[in-house]
Amino acid sequence: MSDLVPVFGVLAGVVAIADTVPYLRDIARGSTRPHRGTWFIWGVLAVVVCLSQRADGASWSLLMVAAQAALTSVIFLLAIRRGEGGVSPVELAMIALAGAGVIGWIVVDEPLVATACVVAADLIGAAMMVPKTWRDPESETLVTFAFASVAGALAAGAVGALDLSLLLYPIYFCLANGAIALLIVQRRRVLA
Repeated sequence: MSDLVPVFGVLAGVVAIADTVPYLRDIARGSTRPHRGTWFIWGVLAVVVCLSQRADGASWSLLMVAAQAALTSVIFLLAIRRGEGGVSPVELAMIALAGAGVIGWIVVDEPLVATACVVAADLIGAAMMVPKTWRDPESETLVTFAFASVAGALAAGAVGALDLSLLLYPIYFCLANGAIALLIVQRRRVLA
């Protein structure tokens, strides 16, 4: 298994980059309209989890997390002009929760605390885009969320050990993005 860790890590990083390409293309075409508040939260949280995972000793699994941190921030910047929605009080509360995770990490020197807070805030950020996706599943790029789920699974394989603090985020990332992909598929079938 340890021989496969770098392979999983590199594949996770490549898939994390590849999953963003169709999303960026669809934003440019105007068919995908990212929710501004959600992508802002995801950008901030991706940076927090990248730093906390690095502090906790992650190695190859960081490739996916670092790619997501950079590319999610790019999507947020594009969403400012081409997206919809804004930063509501609920979204601001989620950003504060992520900030609390960082403070907890600094004070307690426990990356698992930061990662757990990021997962909770990220989940709520994902939930904030559900009404838009439910109403208009064509406003999201299915392949992005499907590939992101695969990237999360590969990143979990790149951890190479049963370490909750390093496995929590990639496993969550796999499941959350898989759930969003399933929502898009199901709603497109219903509305077709």
